[in-house]
Amino acid sequence: MNSLHPSTLRRLKKISQIPSVWEGDRRPLGGMARELDPDAADENGDCIIWVDGSEGLVRAMDVVSLEMGPEAVVRTLLRAIENPHSPARPARPQKIVVRDREIHFFLRGTLQDLDIDIDYVPELPLIDELFRGFEQMGNDRPPHLPPKFAKSLQQAASELWKLAPWEFLGDHQIISICLNRWDIENLYVSVMGMLGQEYGVLLYRSLESLERFRAAAIAERSPERLEKAFLSQDCWFVNYSTDADDFDESEDDLADWPLEEIYPIFGSVHPYEGMRPFLDEEEAIAVYAAVKALTSFIQAKRKLLAREPGETLPTASKRCRIALPPECENPQTLSIEVSTLPELSAQFLEAMELEELNFDEEEDDDDDEGSSLDVPIQDDLIPADALVSLTILPWEKVEPIRADRQKYYPSPSAKSSGETVGKGLPVAIVQTSRPKVKKIVAVLAANDGLKGICLNPGEDPFTDTLYELGLLQAENGNIYLFKEFLAEEPDYLKARQEWEQALQVTKGCCGLILAMGAKGTSRGNPRPKDLLALFETKVLSAEELGTGVLQLMPQFGFELDW
Repeated sequence: MNSLHPSTLRRLKKISQIPSVWEGDRRPLGGMARELDPDAADENGDCIIWVDGSEGLVRAMDVVSLEMGPEAVVRTLLRAIENPHSPARPARPQKIVVRDREIHFFLRGTLQDLDIDIDYVPELPLIDELFRGFEQMGNDRPPHLPPKFAKSLQQAASELWKLAPWEFLGDHQIISICLNRWDIENLYVSVMGMLGQEYGVLLYRSLESLERFRAAAIAERSPERLEKAFLSQDCWFVNYSTDADDFDESEDDLADWPLEEIYPIFGSVHPYEGMRPFLDEEEAIAVYAAVKALTSFIQAKRKLLAREPGETLPTASKRCRIALPPECENPQTLSIEVSTLPELSAQFLEAMELEELNFDEEEDDDDDEGSSLDVPIQDDLIPADALVSLTILPWEKVEPIRADRQKYYPSPSAKSSGETVGKGLPVAIVQTSRPKVKKIVAVLAANDGLKGICLNPGEDPFTDTLYELGLLQAENGNIYLFKEFLAEEPDYLKARQEWEQALQVTKGCCGLILAMGAKGTSRGNPRPKDLLALFETKVLSAEELGTGVLQLMPQFGFELDW
């Protein structure tokens, strides 16, 4: 299209024309991306700007992708005419000047009936001055870390990442770091990442701030109130992230990524400052000392802390000697005491469990009002995209998991004797992502563990298709569907036969394996390090489960056929 639509021209001509000259240009963003658009993902884009040279006002400005053609310049111009930035009012200029030949010719063709003179000039002094100001703003912004301490801080954060304290410390299990310098008496550490969602540590500068935030975060559920609670914190933070193009926050777990692709993010949160993604020199030294002391403490007490991951926090303390970076004005060695706070952690855990109980009761009330199902078979425990199979796990792979308290969950009602008879343990393997595995473990733990596994007969009466439904029964009676197997599918028949033979040898002992790596190179064949949890239990018959043959009813899902 070489010109504006007649109706658009008529609309624009109704706007009064003023005796002014406007400057217009399209320029690469470069380092100004963050200044012009705080949410800009990268620097690959252009800035389109229209300025009233007579008034010295920016009438319109847009950030566009490189793929956008010259039509984008016209769109921004029309907005400058009809809906300019305040305090400018709608108006048509008498003249437009641009410094780009392509834009000059394009505008002459497009605006030929709008009574606006369009000229080419080699320089645009007002826009040049504005862009120099943008660049200066970027240069004046403080770096994320003081340059002389950046390497030391990043190395300290990398050492903490390798220890992965979130594998055994929940965010409610608080550790105290006694600094007694830099106007900080104690820091209170909360470790994030046990659920595999966001990894890092929060270093609270006061106990009151920590307690206030925990109370608010537990009680509030609306996003607005949670944001208010978040911004009320008084803490430093060390988070971890990656710029890998193939990383998906909703599906992938950062802990599975190579160390060289992970970097730390440092910053501060304060009620008056909000979230600040940088540290000054004094803060950088304090955070460095705290991270090094925490790392030393975890290295020394790891076995003790990991004894009951995420549950009871043991009493432990250690005086750590930390050498400050040599770049400091006074590079001394500090003696810092680090201690666990079991009583405070127990209070936080009790508050979490109480709130969760209240929430579950509210949900149960809602379910009772709207539920018409006779059998509560739930199908939301195992992700729809998980890989599920029946197999025999060799004993040499079972034993290391049994020895790992963080991964082994023996059934309370069917504890294994620890025997290793036959080829291995018959298991159902569910392979998904690490965060989803942790959610499954949390649900089963909240249900008092896994009571048994059942392969229950089912049928679709409309197609005469026979199924076997993989069901998990929790100790509290809840039943979860983990897989619909086609009963006559050859591969399944073979796996089922081998499973039954192994069960005869183990006297009904079986297990549920939860593994990560469903989207990685080990998809369909998890490696030993991918095996994150083993629920060892017993096999249940349909009679023991009390279900009988289940029929597929389109309106309700699987329901009892009495």
